Amino acid sequence: MAALLLGAVLLVSQPQVVPSLPAGPEAPRQSGLQEQMRMAALLSEGLVPEGAPHNGSVRQLPQTIIIGVRKGGTRALLEMLSLHPDVAAAENEVHFFDWEEHYSHGLGWYLSQMPLSWPHQLTVEKTPAYFTSPKVPARVHSMNPGIRLLLILRDPSERVLSDYTQVLYNHLQKRKPYPAIEEVLVRDGRLNVDYKALNRSLYHVHLQNWLRFFPLGHIHIVDGDQLIRDPFPEIQKVERFLKLAPQIHASNFYFNKTKGFYCLRDSGRDRCLHESKGRAHPHVDPKLLNKLQEYFHEPNQKFFELVGRTFDWH
Repeated sequence: MAALLLGAVLLVSQPQVVPSLPAGPEAPRQSGLQEQMRMAALLSEGLVPEGAPHNGSVRQLPQTIIIGVRKGGTRALLEMLSLHPDVAAAENEVHFFDWEEHYSHGLGWYLSQMPLSWPHQLTVEKTPAYFTSPKVPARVHSMNPGIRLLLILRDPSERVLSDYTQVLYNHLQKRKPYPAIEEVLVRDGRLNVDYKALNRSLYHVHLQNWLRFFPLGHIHIVDGDQLIRDPFPEIQKVERFLKLAPQIHASNFYFNKTKGFYCLRDSGRDRCLHESKGRAHPHVDPKLLNKLQEYFHEPNQKFFELVGRTFDWH
């Protein structure tokens, strides 16, 4: 009877701390989940687990994941969401579900990558590679089928150019040569459909994989282009989706004329995204750009039908 009463207390007092049990062959080891349950039991009795912070904060598996897309504005979204006092965000991209080495470590390792948070806070992590990784949706569902997912997307053509720009700068920093964008986008006079950056922008293909495991209502699509132009309304929508009290205000954003994009203001402290964000794209021949936009026309229509809404994309 005592054990049953204790179980009932834990279910009521720690609803956010213990996620659904992973199942099936894709599930990693459960040591992290067991440890989380042990900590919850001790805290419910007013005890502090050995080695835990003495302020009552704990590490929680994320209740929300920003799953993508690469060069869609995931860092900006995470930084803006972090303005909310009820959000605790993992600082780095974790790559738990898409890197086999990390996934083999199990949920204990994943939990150790999460920030310390209060039990009432929402823990968030972002890894944009999740969206296009075939194995990830099943693995996330195995951890928590009720999790809420954030997907931020931009105009597919613009996303391709940003993707190329990032790779180009990475090579330049290492003093390594990299082909001009025309050489990457065109092969034998035609658009190079084998270019990985093009595949990442076929949003309907990747979303269909996620919809095999999650209803559309569990995936909130953030308009990355709108987030750049006017971030506050987009963040309001995210707050509502995550069922957070409205704590982020228009005054938290200001336009930096020097950088050419919005920066954040939090408790009187101003901060902008890293200088690697908002880089100018290389010049692209208008004919090639038009060919790129035409290539995405049909995939975009399929995506609009899939999600029941349209976006202002070329």
